[in-house]
Amino acid sequence: MFRSSNPVFSGDRFNNQQILVEAPMTAAGAVNKAFILFAILAVSAAAVVYEAYMGYADKVMMTTMIGLIAGFILALIISFKPKTAPYLAPVYAFAEGACLGGISIILEVQFPGIAIQAIAGTFGALFVMLFLFKTKIIKVTEKFRSVLFISMVTILAMYLINFIMGFFGHSLPFITGSSPLSIGISAVIVVIAALSLLLDFDFIQRAEENLLPKHFEWYGAFGLMVTLVWLYIEILNLLAKLRDR
Repeated sequence: MFRSSNPVFSGDRFNNQQILVEAPMTAAGAVNKAFILFAILAVSAAAVVYEAYMGYADKVMMTTMIGLIAGFILALIISFKPKTAPYLAPVYAFAEGACLGGISIILEVQFPGIAIQAIAGTFGALFVMLFLFKTKIIKVTEKFRSVLFISMVTILAMYLINFIMGFFGHSLPFITGSSPLSIGISAVIVVIAALSLLLDFDFIQRAEENLLPKHFEWYGAFGLMVTLVWLYIEILNLLAKLRDR
């Protein structure tokens, strides 16, 4: 009956859920869990940045790759097994922090100040989307979910094709270049990533209304973090293209 277009919230999480004796999840609880996850991510990212500034820059790339791979695996597990979220979501946050810290410091060397700009842009988009959701200026309808889902699948397909082409020494110029077309596409992707936050807010709200079990607080917080991490990376990518012109 209720579905979300966010890949993390794939499947029907509102049907066939047996309400346990424990207290059901709340939106406030999900927000609190999100703060915990972001605190873990921030500490992990800061540790990688500190490592780089202490002269261990050669280890940053390895740390970034380990964080990326571990984060991807953990995200898959949590997405298909929501009950693991209370245990694995904090580990995911730590892994993503290491990954984002590495990516940020690498780009910061090339484009000083880009990380702070991306952080400001990410949280700015978060508050704008929250305002639009709370005031119902943008309503999350089935059509809205479908359009966003198709958009995200298209973006994933482009990135996958570009990744495969990389093995043969080629790439999609409108993805990796800094041409006006490439910048325009990156801007559209940033908008889609920002709008995806509305799906996270909607999921958390409906999960509370449907009295889902307590572990869905962690699951909802995890989904919100996945979207914000994606948004941050896309804003970094857009800013890097703009700086590279």
